Amino acid sequence: MRFRLATVLVALVAVGAAHAASGVPAGPTGLHGFILEADETPTTTFHRTPAFAWDPVPGAVHYQFQITLSSPQRDNAVLYNTSSLSSPVAAPPVRLPWVGAPFALYARVRATLSTGDVTSWSGFYFTMTPPAPPRPLPSDPGLLRWTPVDGATSYNIWLIDVPGKEAGTGEMITAHSNVLDEREFYTFHQSTNWISTVRWRIQAVRTTELTSPINGFPTTTPAPWSPIYTSTNPAVTGGPIKLVHVISDVVNAANAKTTNKLMPAFTWTGNQTITGQTVELYRVYAFTDATCTNPVYVGPVVGGPAYAPRTSGGITLPADSGGIGKARGGFLSQGAATPSEAYDGTALTSAEDVPAATPTTTAPPDFDAGGAGSGVTPVPGGATGGSSGSGSVGQPAPAGAPVDLWDTDLYPSTGYVWTVVGVGAIPSSASASTVSAPGASKNSLLVPVADTTKFQVGESITIGNSPNTDTSTIGAIGNGLLTLTTALSIGHAVGEPVTSTASSGVIYRDLELPQDVCSQRMGKFGIASEPGLIAGQSIFATGLSPTGHLYSAAQTSSFYGAPLVTWPTVLAASRYEVEWSAKEYPFVAAGQLMTSSTSVVLPVGTGTWYYRIRGFDDNLPTGAQMLSWSDTEKLVIAGPTFKVVQAVKPKFKIVGKGK
Repeated sequence: MRFRLATVLVALVAVGAAHAASGVPAGPTGLHGFILEADETPTTTFHRTPAFAWDPVPGAVHYQFQITLSSPQRDNAVLYNTSSLSSPVAAPPVRLPWVGAPFALYARVRATLSTGDVTSWSGFYFTMTPPAPPRPLPSDPGLLRWTPVDGATSYNIWLIDVPGKEAGTGEMITAHSNVLDEREFYTFHQSTNWISTVRWRIQAVRTTELTSPINGFPTTTPAPWSPIYTSTNPAVTGGPIKLVHVISDVVNAANAKTTNKLMPAFTWTGNQTITGQTVELYRVYAFTDATCTNPVYVGPVVGGPAYAPRTSGGITLPADSGGIGKARGGFLSQGAATPSEAYDGTALTSAEDVPAATPTTTAPPDFDAGGAGSGVTPVPGGATGGSSGSGSVGQPAPAGAPVDLWDTDLYPSTGYVWTVVGVGAIPSSASASTVSAPGASKNSLLVPVADTTKFQVGESITIGNSPNTDTSTIGAIGNGLLTLTTALSIGHAVGEPVTSTASSGVIYRDLELPQDVCSQRMGKFGIASEPGLIAGQSIFATGLSPTGHLYSAAQTSSFYGAPLVTWPTVLAASRYEVEWSAKEYPFVAAGQLMTSSTSVVLPVGTGTWYYRIRGFDDNLPTGAQMLSWSDTEKLVIAGPTFKVVQAVKPKFKIVGKGK
């Protein structure tokens, strides 16, 4: 697609001729929308706000571009307007509404000429449709997994059979990755009656911080709900706990061979600790070291064979023994965490219970220039013709708990180590102690305890961790021993709880120390966020060539005027930063833009420029939400090319004078 820029003289003559013929110069031609490249396969249907381009108009000084609900001029129908575009391209930073009609939106453009004349409008109809709902992907028991949606910043998952806040509504959960564990179904429920079938629906959610339409027209943030999906699970397996997979956009063995672009889920089998205790609760840890002593991630207590981080928080575990009994007959609901401890008694706070991070809305300094930061003043919105964004974006709502991890390479060069430990519900009442050495044997009436003063004759007690418990009545107390009225049905190891059967408080404590299990139960994984552009990929840029054609970067190595650059959406990114520099290395930013869109018009002048793009992940900790920079791309901005036309000498006829 191209339009030849003639000489200034010819352009003015042509414009003048058009004006003389119709009174109003003809509007621009070739207006169309696109996602990455102006010469991609034409379409009038888009899932997210497209960029726009059109054939240049000879003699144009600037362009006015609008998106409206109506092709005739109706001011209250205008969704987006800008009047200061110097190149025949536009990158609207506006979230357009999804509309059901085949052609419910209208884009139009007109040019202001060097003569002062304004051309007529020209445009085309297009429609915005929501993306198709995510589809289920193969997964492990206890884990839901789905296809990531292009442009989605989070997902709402509807667990249909789990009671919600309103009767019959089901439970709604938010996740940032493409995985969700089924802790509601497994926690305190180990039978197939509870876990065999899980019915769910899902919807993608797009960012809420793009500029809304200027006329206040409503836009929908979540996409439509999927149909009802049904996932099935086998019976819970016994035996020692064994790590199985690390799963997100890719499925890795417990010792991952491929990095994840999204924060992964973790799966395992078995229900026995290294001491042989049977458990029904678990906790996932991630560490930076193979000795499992420097934790970077502490998961909440879950009751299934899988864990996936949630941004909307976890479920509230019962705070007393009576509540555990009730939980076995119903579903636990979302809410504040119940206190929990490490094996050594250290209080723990899971990553899901940390307050939401503050989203990054202003471009932070980069550290390429000797580690001192660029010191660049962000480009104000006006510098980009109102079509690209600015050095900052509007303040979005917090995206939930910071449950994502920082980028690393894959082990063994670096990366993360992960493990799973068994967890028990430990009584915290006054009538509580633990089994002491040498332990209590099966069929015995004697239970050695650490503190007999906590109990009295005739009191009913429970020995052991659920579900492996004995209940009996104390017949006598003495010499560090409790004598029972009925024999134990199973044996109990040193450290197992002994508590009154009356409802009492519980605390959820790890039954293993991570560093004790790492030598035999350790996995490895890495996270490498997706760059906006990768080596060998096409440069997604569109603009005027110096000779006046509208070209993509695949057709020309240089542009005249401000070019429009686009990039693919990045998994995990909530928004993007674009920087440009006059030097490729070291890259010292001369300007920067923040945007929630995937296209900007670079406000650069004549010369050679280098630009790069990175995303920001709101679910990383505050101040450290930057994702990978893309490879640096080169753009040349040249002046216009003119053709010098040789003047034709007039011919004269010499006429003699009469006598």
